[in-house]
Amino acid sequence: MSTTTSTSIPETAAALVFLAPGQRLHHESRAPTPPVTAGAAIVRILRTSVVAYLRSVFAGDGTRSYPLPTPMVPGNHAVGRVVAVGPDATTLTAGQLVFVDVTLRSRDDPTRAAVFGIHEGFDDETRRLMRGEWRDSTYAQYAKVPLENLFPLDETTLLLQGQGQGQGQGQGRRRPSPSSLGYSLDDLGYIPRLAIPYGGLRTLDLQPGETVIISPATGSFGSAAVFLAAAIGARVIAFGRNERKLAQFARGPYSQRIFPVPITGDPGVDGAALARYGRVHAYLDISPPMAAGSTHFRSAITALGMNGRVCLMGGLAEDTALPYHAVMHRNLKICGRWMYEREDLRRLLEMVETGVVPLGAGIGAHLVGSFALEEWEAAFIAAAENTDPGQYVLLSP
Repeated sequence: MSTTTSTSIPETAAALVFLAPGQRLHHESRAPTPPVTAGAAIVRILRTSVVAYLRSVFAGDGTRSYPLPTPMVPGNHAVGRVVAVGPDATTLTAGQLVFVDVTLRSRDDPTRAAVFGIHEGFDDETRRLMRGEWRDSTYAQYAKVPLENLFPLDETTLLLQGQGQGQGQGQGRRRPSPSSLGYSLDDLGYIPRLAIPYGGLRTLDLQPGETVIISPATGSFGSAAVFLAAAIGARVIAFGRNERKLAQFARGPYSQRIFPVPITGDPGVDGAALARYGRVHAYLDISPPMAAGSTHFRSAITALGMNGRVCLMGGLAEDTALPYHAVMHRNLKICGRWMYEREDLRRLLEMVETGVVPLGAGIGAHLVGSFALEEWEAAFIAAAENTDPGQYVLLSP
């Protein structure tokens, strides 16, 4: 028997539907609203993230062709309120504010994973996840989500009084205490931007006081990585091409721990610029697909000191040559990280709730806009056109 809130789930609810590749999203009222089942919860979506490339995936221009079942409801990380839980839920209850993780993992083989609402993966096992039970994601008023993808948020600590009272609020909501960090739901919408690079920073085992190169540093996830590494106490070399964006780090929080270095494309010049900061312990690479062939990869690796660590998190589709001599003689360790582990996300949320990692202006985040579901086109355009450090866009279904 499922548990529901005092606000019943409506029979119909709005959603964005992806009908076929090359077609624009369709905003519609769908019936029935997803029913709760074992292993799942129904969540009233309050805020959900929009990243810059979604316009290319879902807006009909066909420039990014991700493998997806159709028709389906796309989505991204979200903040919402549980309105019903399946009969096997033991800790989640109706009324809780939760973070919705879109890293969708197979229950009988966690190495098989897809990105809920964005990418179904490349083999039959991962495709099975999104072609059946988990076809529809969070770009909707209500979403059915696996229990293990829901992380309770301490709203008493996090939110300003009066925040989080959207539709679907349950009786279990606690009133904010005087010690509240004073965030809004919009502020919580920056957590997804931090989650992905935190997977890489934790894989690097980055420690306070260490020096890390982050490159490219001026994209949406690269800049979030810069802010996050500085927040946890590292000295950060922000290595990027866009000097206008690099200059913004000097005006934001942690400016005393962030050191912008432009990529010139000349390995000698760039290597000398990086060497000015002394010993470098780690390098997080978060290169986009268009960075194939860039010199920054070699420059950053050769700047590492003895026993340095490298984590690759980018989207390069082509092979990249390694500076073999530097890797071997300096005992460098190179690893990859796709997304993050559940424990990584749990740790990040704990740091947010304890104030170690701030949100809003404290982390350098700037909300461009929070758009209604039917305004998805404007939201996608805003996300594509506003990629300065800390900028982000949300949908508010």
